[in-house]
Amino acid sequence: MPGAATPPPDRGALSGLLAALSFIGGIGAANALGDLPYPRPGTDPSQVRRYFTQNAGPTRLSAAGQALSAASLIRFTASVARLAGRSGRGSRALQATAVAAGALAAATLATSAAYTVALSGRWGRREPSVVYALARREFIAGGVLHSPAFGTLIGVLGLAGLRTGELPRPVAITALASASSCLLSPLYFVAAPAAWFIPAGRFPGLVVSGIAGVRLARGRRPDR
Repeated sequence: MPGAATPPPDRGALSGLLAALSFIGGIGAANALGDLPYPRPGTDPSQVRRYFTQNAGPTRLSAAGQALSAASLIRFTASVARLAGRSGRGSRALQATAVAAGALAAATLATSAAYTVALSGRWGRREPSVVYALARREFIAGGVLHSPAFGTLIGVLGLAGLRTGELPRPVAITALASASSCLLSPLYFVAAPAAWFIPAGRFPGLVVSGIAGVRLARGRRPDR
């Protein structure tokens, strides 16, 4: 049976918790300190420019959270791949999927952070149409493109966690549900309201990454 032996502690898996805390913390701090709500897709270009002109500090906090989360995802991907390697039949395919998805998730989130940094500086003070275009690229990179990659990584985590028994069943099921929502986020290109799939999948997935990171770091199975 896959994972019959007690798995060794993987201290690096705590990067899953760091990825969650840094992303949520950065977004939360930016929203708490900002003078205006963060512009959503479809916001008037003049309002988008106004936000970034008046909220350079909070914007940089958000960018820092994204960058740290992206770096943490790289390490957490290695832990997910190790877990997948203990999942039995098809483990190599799961490992390859985890590595590819984790790399893409980190790259798209880092790209989003770079756009966010640019918006906190002189690019955020340019013509409204230019600022709006850059903000849209930030959203596409960090939302529409990042979500399917992140969802795939979390999906592998959930599936491997179920197979090995190293994650509590509710956590593994939540991971799979989160992955399903994340994978639907590209529907935004078809219908803008589909953007809601991004937070609906991402935030539960971040919670799962934090819980799983702590579990894997301990190297113990859940009590049965």
